[in-house]
Amino acid sequence: MKELLKDLDKAFENRIRLGIMSALMVNDYLDFNSLKDLLGVTDGNLASHLKSLEKSEYITFQKEFLDRKPNTKYNATEKGKEAFTKHIKAIEQLLK
Repeated sequence: MKELLKDLDKAFENRIRLGIMSALMVNDYLDFNSLKDLLGVTDGNLASHLKSLEKSEYITFQKEFLDRKPNTKYNATEKGKEAFTKHIKAIEQLLK
């Protein structure tokens, strides 16, 4: 049991960060508004969780302008994908 717990990542303990990573694992990228709508959170709440995942180097972002409006796209890094996969596998093993 102790061996399984070590693979759980604190970065994914929050449901919003778990949701962000889940969405980015199945999409090449998502923009800020798409993530906000998908997760049903406020701008500030989403921004703080995205920043946390950025600090862990689990996601990256790219800023661009669409019709003179700023648009920020987020995607999962290889490091983030590996950490998330390891986290999910640990949860699956705990449930067995």
